[in-house]
Amino acid sequence: MRAYLHGHGHGHGHEHHDGLLGKVKEIFVPHSHDSADKVDSALEASKDGMRCLKISFAGLILTALIQTVVVFLTNSVALLGDTLHNYADALTAIPLAIAFVVGRRLATRSYTYGFGRAEDLAGIVVVVLIAASSAYAGYQTVMRFIHPGDVRNLAVLAAAGVIGFLGNEIVAQYRIRTGRRIGSAALVADGLHARTDGFTSLAVVFSAVGAWFGFPLADPIIGLLITTAILFVLRDAAREVYRRLMDAVDPELVDQTEQVIRSTPGVVDVAGVQLRWLGHTLRAEARITVDSATSLVDAHLICHQVEHDLLHGVQRLTSATIHAEPLAQDSTAAHELVSHHR
Repeated sequence: MRAYLHGHGHGHGHEHHDGLLGKVKEIFVPHSHDSADKVDSALEASKDGMRCLKISFAGLILTALIQTVVVFLTNSVALLGDTLHNYADALTAIPLAIAFVVGRRLATRSYTYGFGRAEDLAGIVVVVLIAASSAYAGYQTVMRFIHPGDVRNLAVLAAAGVIGFLGNEIVAQYRIRTGRRIGSAALVADGLHARTDGFTSLAVVFSAVGAWFGFPLADPIIGLLITTAILFVLRDAAREVYRRLMDAVDPELVDQTEQVIRSTPGVVDVAGVQLRWLGHTLRAEARITVDSATSLVDAHLICHQVEHDLLHGVQRLTSATIHAEPLAQDSTAAHELVSHHR
């Protein structure tokens, strides 16, 4: 017995990090308080994502353009790496915007689940761009070690580093907050990307200070540290996108789904709970056990009640498929029909 319903609700699932190391990690990989979020619909979530991309793109492009002028004025390889990374971060808005537009399309006979996966594919493009910017920044840093160069206009260089930090941190907070709220792993990964850009921009200030005190290797050393930082954010972004592509969900979310189902009147037990992301929306499947004396009409009603409770109890869930079964001792023959296929 199957039933279908669409809607939305709220949920909760995150991991806290204790201690000094945990607090530092929270800066780069913040946890989400899903129960405090409110999502209206998949369409409105896409609109929020598009708005976030437009505003953050404008902010990062402006920051990168200012830094580009300063690169020519200062001859700083550290600032060059940071500027290139800012351009790459701004350009990631393009595949994400395309994905949000494509994701709005209705399901077809060929794409029966819709086009939500386009957002996850855009996440791969984001990871590739991060990797490319890291490789180029590393190359330029190595070349500066081989062929040292003088850094000029140190005060301007330091100011550019501060501007880069402020611009990236504002964009990072906006992207991460919006990504968590609408359930977009790609947008969160992009926000983490921008956040690391901010701290690498701040590192440029230290290269200016080192040059000021007559230490010319400070610039390429800082450039090397920036490249290393980019590699760390590459790892985190790739892991988050990989998990989404592999249909991974937080175990706490599965526990919450089972709890909601068990609390529905008429449900004796629940098994086979499966959750998967499609873009920034969740879909669920589950098997419930009902009393053998329950009529077909009542069992059908219980299925719909379970869906209703799930859609209001699990955030970003937009579809649920519920299969009702009688108690185990009364359904052995039915299970044998398909058991040899599993």
